[in-house]
Amino acid sequence: MRIALVLAIICLSFFSATSHADDVRLPNIVFIMADDLGYGDLGCYGQELIQTPNIDRLATEGIRFTQAYAGGPVCAASRAVLMTGLHNGHAPARDNVPHYPSYLEAEDVTIAEVLKQAGYRCGGVGKWSLGDAGTVGRATNQGFDTWFGYLNQDHAHFYFTDYLDDDEGRLELPDNHKSRSIYSHDLLTERALKFIRESRQDTPFFLYAAYTLPHFSSKDEDEHGLAIPSTEPYSNRDWDERSKKYAAMVHLLDRDVGRIVDLIDKRGLRENTLVIFTSDNGGHATVWKEFNTSGPLRGYKRDLTEGGIRVPFIARWPETIPANQTSDAVIAFQDMLPTFAELAAVEPPTEIDGESIVRALKGEPMQRAGYLYWDYGHCRPRYDQAVRWKNWKGIRHGRGSNIQLYNLNEDIGEKHDVATSHPDIVKRMSEFMGSAPRPSKQYPIGTIYRGKPIWKADHSK
Repeated sequence: MRIALVLAIICLSFFSATSHADDVRLPNIVFIMADDLGYGDLGCYGQELIQTPNIDRLATEGIRFTQAYAGGPVCAASRAVLMTGLHNGHAPARDNVPHYPSYLEAEDVTIAEVLKQAGYRCGGVGKWSLGDAGTVGRATNQGFDTWFGYLNQDHAHFYFTDYLDDDEGRLELPDNHKSRSIYSHDLLTERALKFIRESRQDTPFFLYAAYTLPHFSSKDEDEHGLAIPSTEPYSNRDWDERSKKYAAMVHLLDRDVGRIVDLIDKRGLRENTLVIFTSDNGGHATVWKEFNTSGPLRGYKRDLTEGGIRVPFIARWPETIPANQTSDAVIAFQDMLPTFAELAAVEPPTEIDGESIVRALKGEPMQRAGYLYWDYGHCRPRYDQAVRWKNWKGIRHGRGSNIQLYNLNEDIGEKHDVATSHPDIVKRMSEFMGSAPRPSKQYPIGTIYRGKPIWKADHSK
């Protein structure tokens, strides 16, 4: 299947490149994703203490989505959904544990491979998480022409690292963990800018900037778990040091989103480039409460309540996306693959769960045909499931437990369980939860993690 796909891509790339050159100019696509940035961490989503002028400007110049969802409540699961267009019950990675050297296999088809059919040049920087160096799942074996940053997600916890993955090799940074002279985020941005500068007017490009900010770093790097060269511009605030560092991380992220967008504009690519900014999952529970990282939502990263999976999502594409718009369309990471395929005028894989959101991007009304699904905790003490269907949200905390039901149109904070008043909806949610997850050898529900039995799975429920 993989060989056939590669041959098809080669053939389609040739014919697409020649035909599109005479037909229509395909848009460049820049997908910028933060790591553990909460729904409420941006000014345009209500943040009052941390300034994010560049990302806020993106929202002013484009469209801000209020009901956008990550692929999962943790990074590997969310990134797998994003890349493959499969929801959390079908994707090759459904949790951060157990760890594997490769999550993606040869038969998996990524956004980059789909865009290659239309002649796109595909590059990525930052945190990949879906295949370590030398494995079949590495980015440069999954459609990317170039990748710079961290292939292994645990490696991404080190901002003052001694090396970064660079295509099929490494950029060595000897003793950087001691000298702390090079901050990895700065190198990621420089490589992203280089990729844009090297773009050609006659070749569309896809840039996936999977930044690691503001994810907590290893305790080996920083006692607060937030390694950063400086707390500016928040050094003089009357906050604890940890909170200053978190705010400074968000500041650096915002600064470099601005640098990327400014370069796109300066190169005359403004009207032909779709820029999307989002986060891979909800914010961290230990962020200073005054920052209100989850905004009006309940929960944090690792939760299937809205605070763990609803994320900021902003798109700018001047003259195509109307400026200063807000959309309540329900969209999710699995929608990116079919959306980008439509923009590139190629067919996506047939067996995916996402739906194209091109209409929603243009500010037009859009109703989902299906439901959204997440689960978490396959090899943890508790296996949770969640479904979003229309305005309803169902959550089951642990196999066999009762389903909680919330009307998100009236209760965005999920404070009022209305399950007893809507048994018909609860039944539908139970059916979705029963049919959505596809059995996986990598994720047997319950069983063993790191050689130890976690809990006894009751597969009859």
